[in-house]
Amino acid sequence: MTKTVTTKEASATAFVEWFRAAAPYIHAFRGKTFVLAFGGDAMLREDFVDLVYDINLLNALGVRLVLVHGVRPQVEERLTDEAQYVRGRRVTDAEALEHVKDAVGSVRVDIESMLSVGLPNTPMAGADIRVASGNYVTAQPAGVVDGVDLQFTGEVRKIAVAPIRDRLNAGEIVLLSPIGYSPTGEVFNLTLEEVATQAAIALTADKLVFILDHGDTVDGKGRRINRVTAAQVSRLLRDLPEGDMALYLPHAAHACKKGVAKVHLVSADVDGALLMELFTHAGVGTMVTRQSVESLRPASIDDVGGILSVIEPLETDGILVRRSRELLEQEVEQFFVDELDGRIVGCVALYPFPEAQAAEMACLAVAPGFQRGGRGDALLAAVEDAARELGFTQLFVLTTRTAHWFIERGFALGGPEDLPAPRQAMYNWQRRSKVLVKRLEGEP
Repeated sequence: MTKTVTTKEASATAFVEWFRAAAPYIHAFRGKTFVLAFGGDAMLREDFVDLVYDINLLNALGVRLVLVHGVRPQVEERLTDEAQYVRGRRVTDAEALEHVKDAVGSVRVDIESMLSVGLPNTPMAGADIRVASGNYVTAQPAGVVDGVDLQFTGEVRKIAVAPIRDRLNAGEIVLLSPIGYSPTGEVFNLTLEEVATQAAIALTADKLVFILDHGDTVDGKGRRINRVTAAQVSRLLRDLPEGDMALYLPHAAHACKKGVAKVHLVSADVDGALLMELFTHAGVGTMVTRQSVESLRPASIDDVGGILSVIEPLETDGILVRRSRELLEQEVEQFFVDELDGRIVGCVALYPFPEAQAAEMACLAVAPGFQRGGRGDALLAAVEDAARELGFTQLFVLTTRTAHWFIERGFALGGPEDLPAPRQAMYNWQRRSKVLVKRLEGEP
């Protein structure tokens, strides 16, 4: 008799699955330092309170948070004359500076008050968040750019790392505003992207996150940009229209090159985007790293659990022959693994038969949800390269379900008689796997 699953039960099951998938991130993020930057437009959104709730959740999970806010729309609202910009920076005269200080004070108080809410029946219930702010940013004048004196527009000179770390160690959230102070007591108007980037670099932050007020994390053709390395950013920028992506990506690349582990860009238009980007493998935004977060490498004993998680669904379906943990531990040196952001998402094994100058490729598998992007082809190429380096001239594979996939990649259908003698002796006639063979000599 088939059991009918209710909507409530399905929702509960989905929650449990998500929570289990998020658990490794929750463990990994505890005690890590994140710098989170959002523009002044974020404060004007009706759903800004949801972002505050998510910030509270990160704090409750033990993440050390530095928030950097912007004030551009708040300042423009106060100005009587149209602002002048040079290379994206506002020319700040004495009158404009007063409006900047007024806007910064107002926005800072609003953020601190929202983070102080602890009302029952809200996601902030029981929250006891302490926010630290102050003169943590030392600035200097930006000077003359393109023949224009930017006056009280400045650049970050230094971040007060030790005091900020003291506040973070005390469990407080540090709030930085887009203003800085000179040793002579002057105040300078800064950009939030520079303050956030320099703070992340100085603190050697584990993550820098930019919230996009306008637009989504897509390229010039509307295609989602999921992952990109710092070296790829300059090429990507050629086709990007003006907007938050084009504004933040150069800073993201610079931060990565200066030691920040990862930079994330997420759209404010996606509900819960911050949490989905941080706590799921696929994410919903763009992640920028110094180097690729995916690597294909020989397996080690520490990878056995990851390999098992990849192959078990295929073993259950009868696509792969079942392997015990003990057997995998004995044969792990025969495996290659595809590791993505610390998780094993693919594997393949190579078993040599030197007397026949041949090798068997086995256990080629890619985890569900990661089967696009050419990972299977990359694993196959790694095995072929390894076989050639060993001097083998033939690669063979036994399969019951995926013969066409291999034929499309240069394998030819053979039979048990084409196997090396030791492998013929182990052939399972009940399983009746198809034998496919590929010649390797003379190939690049």
